[in-house]
Amino acid sequence: MGKVFGIDLGTTYSCIAYIDENGKPVVLKNAEGDLTTPSAVFFETQTDVTVGSAAKESAKMYPEQVVTFIKRSIGQSGFSLNLNGIDMKPEEISSYILKKVVKDAEDTLRMEGKLGDDEQIRDVVITCPAYFGVTERDATKAAGVIAGLNVLAIINEPTAAAVAYGLDNEAAQKILVYDLGGGTFDVSIIEIEDGTFTVLATGGDTHLGGDDFDER
Repeated sequence: MGKVFGIDLGTTYSCIAYIDENGKPVVLKNAEGDLTTPSAVFFETQTDVTVGSAAKESAKMYPEQVVTFIKRSIGQSGFSLNLNGIDMKPEEISSYILKKVVKDAEDTLRMEGKLGDDEQIRDVVITCPAYFGVTERDATKAAGVIAGLNVLAIINEPTAAAVAYGLDNEAAQKILVYDLGGGTFDVSIIEIEDGTFTVLATGGDTHLGGDDFDER
């Protein structure tokens, strides 16, 4: 297919998209027919791993074997979770989420006749919170590599939103981007000028999002 795909590896939900032949972004459905996939991983055994809605439901019965909100720990030095006797780092757990969204996207594109049986999605760009440092970004890229992907770039989530907005708004301007997700909150001031996007200021909270609202 020769396209680059964009992946939002979210704290609570993840999704994958690409730009179609008409220059429009298309979010691809997963195997369940949804546009987003819960970022939940169920380690039933050492070899039987489930991702998505089924894993989220399994958390009710097997909470100690289901991992959620792993994005909040990615890049933390020495952090790991023992699952079925195996110590796993956040990037290893995150790779299962990436594999799920990519495989489902491939299946969807094949059903639509847009991807050959021998073709695979390999080139991707993954978004991350603007306040992620080098360690978190490297760990996010590592998750993609573990999933067998060629990670071309790690892009700030607010910057990705600004790029999408600026595609049809070429005038020089400064914009304020609020990225309020299920588990994290970002605010960035971005300047758009001559097709260049510059982040002037940013701030965020890794423990403020929709799930926190639900708990409160």
